[in-house]
Amino acid sequence: MTVALSAADFAAAVHAPGIVLVDFRTARSGSSRAFSAVFDAVAGRHPDLTFASVDTGASPGLAAEVGVRSAPTLMVFRDGVLVFAEPGWLPADSVDLLIATIRDLDMAAVRAVFPEPITPR
Repeated sequence: MTVALSAADFAAAVHAPGIVLVDFRTARSGSSRAFSAVFDAVAGRHPDLTFASVDTGASPGLAAEVGVRSAPTLMVFRDGVLVFAEPGWLPADSVDLLIATIRDLDMAAVRAVFPEPITPR
């Protein structure tokens, strides 16, 4: 199942523990509609993960804020860390391979190389 996200709930969703895949989509794009079908089908095979979508037409500010320039764009977060972001659509087997790769990530090593940014007080 894919949940819809807006600017109000995006940060909480992507900073949650676990793997969160976010499809930035728009109904105006044929490739976006095609990837939405793939994304939703893959979600059915991985019920332990969070699959979410952002309608770029309804949330253009959010899309711009996170650097999305075209739809579809897939972003994947693991334990609050952005580990993948690419525009364009992927076939289902590629999304499954991506998920397997992200499941196998050594997050301690990822955090050592890409530490959290320090926020000013």
